[in-house]
Amino acid sequence: MAAIGTAQAAPHISTWERLKHDRDWLGFWFMLPAAAILIFFLAYPLGKGVWLSLTSAKIGRPGEFIGLENYTELIGYDRIFQNSTIFTIVYTAVASVIKFAVGLYLAILLNNNIPFRSFIRSIVLIPFIVPTVLSAIAFWWIFDSQFSIISWALKNLGLISQNINWLGDPFMAQATVIFCNIWRGIPFIAITLLAGLQTVSPSLYEAATLDGATRWQMFRHVTYPLLTPIIAVVMTFSVLFTFTDFQLIWAMTRGGPVNATHLMATYSYQKGILGGQLGEGAAIATTMIPFLLAAIMVSWFGLQQRKWQQGAKE
Repeated sequence: MAAIGTAQAAPHISTWERLKHDRDWLGFWFMLPAAAILIFFLAYPLGKGVWLSLTSAKIGRPGEFIGLENYTELIGYDRIFQNSTIFTIVYTAVASVIKFAVGLYLAILLNNNIPFRSFIRSIVLIPFIVPTVLSAIAFWWIFDSQFSIISWALKNLGLISQNINWLGDPFMAQATVIFCNIWRGIPFIAITLLAGLQTVSPSLYEAATLDGATRWQMFRHVTYPLLTPIIAVVMTFSVLFTFTDFQLIWAMTRGGPVNATHLMATYSYQKGILGGQLGEGAAIATTMIPFLLAAIMVSWFGLQQRKWQQGAKE
């Protein structure tokens, strides 16, 4: 009875005392501001967008719930949406592969002892730090059908007889915007992979040299396995940035000519904001989510595999 009475009389632990002694409880409170920001700026707009995609909402009119009608209309009948989805996948795949190949080459090159290495590293960053719209306007002039400096140079060299319609031909316009995205994205991959290369111990290369390994064998069995986790992370970000690209396309072509360069992001903006069809625009934006989740899951599941991190095949 005395023990029970003592337990009942024990003082109540205040929240402040719990914060001082319980690290998990303290961590929870520190996470609350960040969680509130994420919910307000990410979770709520995402949920609102999904809800709008299930309605017939237009600008100035709330609309009614119509279920998956917007999605069936887009997938089954909207040729522009179908083409923009295909081009978005091609745009992302081609640009990401080339950016990785060139970026990795530059990272390995800049990791060597070359003259003016620090200066060259800073120069490489210029395409990435220049505002996207400014770069797009510059490229717009470079590839202009009348004033293109490329066409002017080729004509003076006698290689062509008339200006190339870079942004007026659908195929040429698609190739042009892919090239511009590659130009802007290479520095991000190169500098990130260079930072990863800086963490590789030189003693590993010395040991491989003593064992008679070639430069390719050193890359395959030393550099690549240690760089693989960084490659996974940087390529995930590269795919996400490329897939959701908007500024470059909108500033250069606005989806033209004849909607050939529309990405899902630009077509969503044109349909939802400029066209006033909020429900259909939200449906297009929501359709991007499975593709983005797939890219994230590939990287996440890959990083969980220890053998994969070490460069093994399985």
